[in-house]
Parts: sequence; C-alpha cells; structure tokens
Amino acid sequence: MGWLSQSLNSSIGKKFVMAVTGISLILFLIIHLLNNLSMYLGPETYTALVKSLDGIKPLIRVIELVLALVFVFHIFNGVRLWLENKKARPGKYAVNGSVKNSTLFSRTMIQTGSIIFIFLVIHLNTMWYSFNFGEAHATHDYYYFVAEAFNSNIIYSLFYIFAMIVLGFHLNHGFQSAFQTFGWNHKKYFPLIEKIGFLYSLVMAIGFASIPVYFLFFYGGN
Repeated sequence: MGWLSQSLNSSIGKKFVMAVTGISLILFLIIHLLNNLSMYLGPETYTALVKSLDGIKPLIRVIELVLALVFVFHIFNGVRLWLENKKARPGKYAVNGSVKNSTLFSRTMIQTGSIIFIFLVIHLNTMWYSFNFGEAHATHDYYYFVAEAFNSNIIYSLFYIFAMIVLGFHLNHGFQSAFQTFGWNHKKYFPLIEKIGFLYSLVMAIGFASIPVYFLFFYGGN
C-alpha cells in the first residue's frame, strides 16, 4: 500500500482528496439544509422528521462517522496544502503576485475554513449533542429547542449568521476548485460551473442563515 500513501501525500493526491471530500460535504449540506428548512413547515413536521430518524439510529451513526472522517481529511489536507503553498511562495513579491492572480475567495480559504471549524465545534455542542444526549433528546421538543436556542441567545444567532456568510465565501471557491481538480475547467463550460458554484454558495448561505434570522426576529413563540 506504499504506492497509495505516496500518491495521496503528493500535491496532486492532496488536491484530489480535497476535491472528493469537498464534493461529499457539498452534497451533505444540501440534505442538511432541506432538513433544516422543514422547520418552516411547523413544529409537528420538523419533530416528526427528527423522530423518524430514531428508527435508523445505527445507520445514522455510521453516516456521522463517515462525515467526521470526511471533515478530518478535508481539514488536514487543506492545512497541509496551505502550508506547502506558503513555503513555496515566501516573501513580499510572492504575496503581491498572488493577489493579482487569485480571487479574494481563494486567498482566504484557510481563514474562512478556520471560522467554519470554530462554528462547527460550537454548533455540534449546542445542537447535535442536545439532539442525541441532552435536553432536546430527553423532551423530544426538537423544534422548540432550536427556536429557544436562537431566540434567547443573540450572540449565538449572530455568530451563526456570520458563519453562514463565511461558509458561502468558502463554498464559492471550493466548488470551482473541486471541478478544476477533476479537470473540468475547459474555457467553454467552466464559466457555467462558476455560475453554478456562486448560486449554490448563495443558496446555502441564505438558506442556513434564514433560520436564526427567523427565530431571532420573527418567531412568535406559539
């Protein structure tokens, strides 16, 4: 298996891992957003959806483990590539050159990724833990737990909204970068990929951010 380790540790291998894990997370976010948006259908619908997952808990645990590994590989390879690029481009000249030949989205991937990681830790502690082991799990009032979490904690809600804006920035470049890694960067159709990537990142950012906005500013507590 030495050849596999050598391939994955090469520059191309790391970019390939980043692309595969990135696409996996992109698909996961679509499913996660659809689940979250079901809250707009009311407490009964959202609670019924969450409860329906109880019957497939073993499968959910496997999926969560796979997602955790995907996140770890994505973060690990992202940091390694950032460090390698930093070492390969030392000095003021390289920095100025990178500004001219790159976008704001690509230059801030490590920063936006770091903010998303911090948000993920807080979010898992607030939502995932409670849904599986804490208050929401004990009462099964999943909808009202989410509503209260956002409605009563303005700091958490505002940070959530900020993190979703940052996520949009991160996804905008990540979407395009993944397709470039797979070689789908022909000048005829890559502009379409860029537009799809921008639209996708915009929908994800607005969709996720709309939930704390609703519960913080428009939720009546009925």
